[in-house]
Amino acid sequence: MALSNLRKRIDSIDRQIIKLLNMRAKVALDVAKIKCKDGKSIYAPEREREVLKKISTLNKGPLTKPGLEAIYREVMSSSLSLEKPLKIAYLGPQASFSNLAALKRFGTQIEYVPQDSITDVFLEVERDAADYGVVPIENTIEGAISYTLDMFMDSDLKICAQIILDVSHNLLANCARDKIKRVYSNPQVFGQCRRWLQENLPGVETIEVSSTTRAAQIAGREKNSACIASALAAKIYKLKMLAKDIEDSPHNATRFLVIGKNDTPRTGCDKTSIMLSIKDRVGALHDMLLVFKKHKINLTKIESRPSKKKAWDYYFFIDLEGHKDDSLIKKALLELERQCNFLKILGSYPVGE
Repeated sequence: MALSNLRKRIDSIDRQIIKLLNMRAKVALDVAKIKCKDGKSIYAPEREREVLKKISTLNKGPLTKPGLEAIYREVMSSSLSLEKPLKIAYLGPQASFSNLAALKRFGTQIEYVPQDSITDVFLEVERDAADYGVVPIENTIEGAISYTLDMFMDSDLKICAQIILDVSHNLLANCARDKIKRVYSNPQVFGQCRRWLQENLPGVETIEVSSTTRAAQIAGREKNSACIASALAAKIYKLKMLAKDIEDSPHNATRFLVIGKNDTPRTGCDKTSIMLSIKDRVGALHDMLLVFKKHKINLTKIESRPSKKKAWDYYFFIDLEGHKDDSLIKKALLELERQCNFLKILGSYPVGE
């Protein structure tokens, strides 16, 4: 078939796609009206997961699953922007990994509000200056992000969803590698690239800053300085990429949480996060874990943090499989509450990725 005829076919298909996309958007607006009337949140992580799962099943190619999901992410992002102008707070500035995670979850049609700290992200959502926040919670190399865990001790915000972002670190600068005298980046990032820095930039000063984007801003204006940041940061702040993928592990990923004020309904494939403080007695931790074993609940994470109220007093953060409304989870948490000084459900949300 001639090239001109193939292009005519594409033009015809495009007209149908545009018509169908607008039909879909109109139905999404009708859904939004019902949600507003019932006092429900516009953003529904459980429905999002259902849609992405369905299109993956329907996809027969040649489009790849990630490619189709990226298209639908933007379709849903456009619908959300029509339904209600959502604001998403994230640990900024622009091009930080929190920004990339937020874009992965919400698409490009949403208003993003960068914040200087994790604390500020929580505060923006708590005072309704943002609808949701995106904060890092753990990295596969460096482990838990303690600042985020500590914020949950006093905040009433709930975990609505999670985002898993594959993280790639790059050495960026506007000078040659042998001219670099200092490297800027986030403390977590230095931990993820420690071996590479020792082998390739021995003796070069490493300076910790609040984010990889802040590091890129400094490296862009300071002589003989470099940073470790994302490829997007190189583009935005006009830096040269001197080395790609310098993280020590090829399996480097960071998990982010979407925080808000609403609970997320069950999807059938959920995770629940809780925090608790146990009584100070022999065997208390053992007895707590036995409750989960008794009800056949799988724990995927347990982390301790100082309570900061009394010396040697700790809170435990636990992730478990299932939703807080599942019957076994309900029974286990009720039994556990009787053994604890304090128990708080941080949220149930789709496993998603």
